[in-house]
Amino acid sequence: MHQLKNRGMVRYSDFGAQGNGKVDDMDAIVAAHAFANEHGFPVRADEGAAYYIGGKDRTAIIQTNTDFGTASFVIDDTDVENRNAPVFLVSSSLESFKPEGLTSLKRNQEKIDISLPGPCLMTVTDANTRRYIRFGPNQNDGSPQTDIFIVNQDGHVDQNAPIIWDFNQITDMTALPIDEARLTITGGRFTTIANQAESKYTYYSRGIAIRRSNVLVDGLQHHITGEGDHGAPYGGFINISNCADVTVQNTMLTGHKAYRTIGSAGVPVSMGSYDISVNRALNISFVNCRQTNDINDSRYWGIMGSNYCKNLVYDHCIFSRFDAHMGVANAAIRNSTLGHMGINAIGSGVFTVENTTVRGRTFINLRDDYGSTWRGEFIIRNCVFVPANGRPASASLIGGSNSGQHDFGYTCYMPERITIENLHINDSNHPDQYQGPAIFSNFNREKTDASYVEKFPYVISKEVILRNVTTSSGQDLRLSENPYMFKEVQVKAD
Repeated sequence: MHQLKNRGMVRYSDFGAQGNGKVDDMDAIVAAHAFANEHGFPVRADEGAAYYIGGKDRTAIIQTNTDFGTASFVIDDTDVENRNAPVFLVSSSLESFKPEGLTSLKRNQEKIDISLPGPCLMTVTDANTRRYIRFGPNQNDGSPQTDIFIVNQDGHVDQNAPIIWDFNQITDMTALPIDEARLTITGGRFTTIANQAESKYTYYSRGIAIRRSNVLVDGLQHHITGEGDHGAPYGGFINISNCADVTVQNTMLTGHKAYRTIGSAGVPVSMGSYDISVNRALNISFVNCRQTNDINDSRYWGIMGSNYCKNLVYDHCIFSRFDAHMGVANAAIRNSTLGHMGINAIGSGVFTVENTTVRGRTFINLRDDYGSTWRGEFIIRNCVFVPANGRPASASLIGGSNSGQHDFGYTCYMPERITIENLHINDSNHPDQYQGPAIFSNFNREKTDASYVEKFPYVISKEVILRNVTTSSGQDLRLSENPYMFKEVQVKAD
C-alpha cells in the first residue's frame, strides 16, 4: 500500500483483479475504488484487461477520476442476487441534508429564505398533491408533486431551471451539495449478458448509476448480448438521478429488445427497457453519442427515458428516441437523428429542435398518457421530417391526444407558440387519399362542434409561425384533419 501511495494512482490488479475474463473480479474492483476514495487517488483499469463481473450483490463506489481505458467488462446478469444494485455508483463525498424552516414555495420564485454551505441541488416534495395521474394501459394514481432546482448559498434559485410548481405544503426537502471539481470517467467497453427473467416490470439496474453533480462520461461503449424471447427490462445502463451538470459524450449505447407484458389496466403492453435513464436531474447533455443497433428497428425499444428533468440536451446524437415521461422543463435537440420512436415529451418551457432529422410517426409527440401537455413553446429550425421512417403515412408534425375527460393532476396545455422555420417534410410515400401533412394530428375525434364538453379543459395553441416549410409530395401544409378543434389557432406564414 505504501507503494500505491507513492504512485498516487490505483489499478484493479493492485487489489487482485486477474482481468482474464473468467474469474469474477468484482471484489477487487470494489476494493480498488474504496482505497482510491479514501486517499483521493484516480483509478485506472489495466490496459487490455477483460474483467468478468458476476451476479454478486456488490457495488463499486466511484468518487475519484476513473479511466477504464482499453479494458473490457463483462457484466453477467443471468444469475443476479440483487437486480437493484448498480455495478458502479458515482457518488459525492458531500453529505445530503434536510434544510429546516421552509414550509412553502411559489412557481418561478427567485429567492428562498435559506442559507446553505454552498450551491445545492434541492429536491422538494408535496406528498399531499398528486401530479402525472397516468391514463391508458399503464394507468396509475399519479405521483407526489416533485420539483428540483439549484440554489446558491444565499438562497437564489437558478432561473435557468426555475421552480415549476406552487408548493402550499412541503412534506420533504433534501439539499444535495454540488461538487466544485468535475469528476471524469473515460473509456471502457462494457458488455451486458442479458437477464433471462420473466417479462414483467422488475427493472434491472446493473450499470453505472450517477448520483453526483458535475460529472463527465467520455468514450464509453455498452453492448448487450444474450437477449432471448423474454427478459426483465433495464432501467438504464447509464442511470443519472438526483444530480446536476452531467455530460455523456463520445459514447456508444445499445437499445434493448422490446418484450410484452400485462399493464396495470390488465391489457398487453410493450414494456419499456432503457440504456439511458435520467430522473430528477438537471443540465444533462448527451454529446456525440449513438447506439449500436439500427435506430429504425422496431424490435428494439427506445434507448432513453426520463422523469422530472430540466434542461435536457442531445447534440450530435443518433438515437432511436428522446423521451420525457413525467415532464421536462426546457429541452434541446441539435444536429441529431432520431429513429422510429422519435421525440416524445410532456413538460414546460422551451423545446428547441435544430438541424435534426426525425423519423418517428410525428415530428414531436406529446405523450397522451400524461395529457399531451406542454406549457411553453416549440422552436423547430432547419430540420427534416421523414414520417413513419418512410412508410406510407398521413403526416402530422405535432401529435398527441386529450379527450378533456381525464384529470391528470394539472391543467393540460398545447405549446402556446410553435415556430417552424426551414423544415422539409419527406412525405413522398403516402396513402392514396392523402391531403397533405397537418400541423396538428387529430387530438380529439369527438370534439367536432360546440356540443362537446370537456370536463378538464385542454388549452389549445395560440399561434403557429411558418417560414419555408416544404414537402416532397408537393402538397401544402394544412392545419389538422380536425380543423374545428384548432379553429382559434393563428397560423402566420411568411
